[in-house]
Amino acid sequence: MSDKVKDNDNMDEIDGYREVDEPVDPKSIIIMRERKRWGFFGIPWTFTVYTLKPKKLIIEKGLFNSVENEILLYRITDLTYSRTLFQKIFGMGSIKVNAHDKTTPVLLIKNIKHSRDFKEALSDAIEKDRFRMKMRQSELVDAGHPDPHDFDDYNESF
Repeated sequence: MSDKVKDNDNMDEIDGYREVDEPVDPKSIIIMRERKRWGFFGIPWTFTVYTLKPKKLIIEKGLFNSVENEILLYRITDLTYSRTLFQKIFGMGSIKVNAHDKTTPVLLIKNIKHSRDFKEALSDAIEKDRFRMKMRQSELVDAGHPDPHDFDDYNESF
């Protein structure tokens, strides 16, 4: 007799994975998870984990004193992917995330494996979340107060 579960009314098994007909809570879905690594040999001995969910990017830091920070995806304005020579040798990369976030306006996701896949997944999740929120990039740009020196040329012409 096989170890696989037989088909039930509410459950199917495909290649060892169970598919449940019950709805999945969107808060529990994890798109991708990566751990920060040491720059030398890419050893994952740090205590920083980056978790990408459908609506937010979560940064967990610490072993004894843990801190969890999150950035809502629709607030992210720019992604920059980079790799140093050592990161290329050890199969790692870094992603710079610019966001309209009070606590973390610039986040550097440094020394992670599968960095290009993480960046692409993050970019796709950002676009899906903006579509869900019916937002465009221009709606996130803060016009702020005009610079008083913007009109210097205008005033001098009279």
